[in-house]
Amino acid sequence: MPLATSLAIFQSCNITGVPKSTRCAILRDMAKVRKAERRPPLNKTHKLKRQDWAKKYLKTDFSKVLWTDEMRVSLDGPDGWARGWIGKGQRAPVRLRRQQGGGGVLVWAGIIKDELVGPFWVEDGVKLNSQSYCQFLEDTFFKQWYRKKSASFKKNMIFMQDNAPSHASKYSTAWLARKGIKEEKLMTWPPCSPDLNPIENLWSIIKCEIYKEGKQYTSLNSVWEAVVAAARNVDGEQIKTLTESMDGRLLSVLAKKGGYIGR
Repeated sequence: MPLATSLAIFQSCNITGVPKSTRCAILRDMAKVRKAERRPPLNKTHKLKRQDWAKKYLKTDFSKVLWTDEMRVSLDGPDGWARGWIGKGQRAPVRLRRQQGGGGVLVWAGIIKDELVGPFWVEDGVKLNSQSYCQFLEDTFFKQWYRKKSASFKKNMIFMQDNAPSHASKYSTAWLARKGIKEEKLMTWPPCSPDLNPIENLWSIIKCEIYKEGKQYTSLNSVWEAVVAAARNVDGEQIKTLTESMDGRLLSVLAKKGGYIGR
């Protein structure tokens, strides 16, 4: 009974009259409280495109793929992350209550093989349309990382980005082509597929670190510094584990006929 209440679970076993505290104590030995995962809906076309994508890249050397994405972090963290155990007789800590999580920072990063690219802060107030996205890549990814790489590395690297409008527009595609990232060097991406991008797991690692114990931040600079520190603590082996998971993800997509896979 996924996401059932403790009362419903006990009633399904024909057990009644057990206090909630006792029910929860018993269930903690065998289960965890979780929220349902939020995912965009997949229709038949989405599933077919995910299968086509998996077939196309099944024999790809994923150590040559740069997986990129953006992540927004707020001063207060995601809803529900400020819960935890406290001792009897202790008072729960007071949290600041702010609208929209107190504001936040948009972060861009990439991972390839065992290397982290970035993270880079998207300047506050900048709306990422096609032009600003390309300028951002020019100022950060290209100038600070890509240009330092060898000609052979650039020749073999495959650039992955999702289908956000600023990424997939004709303007951005043409701009990347002028940078040499085109055709087979620019990975096609299936719709509604965050579960296929290994950098999503990196975001989870970073968020767990920066918001542990219900941590809140008082400024955009402080939450950004926390992101940078958490990213630096992710070692090459952790990143390599994520990028090497791609063969399994593709096989899972095919086995599930385009359905969602676990991340």
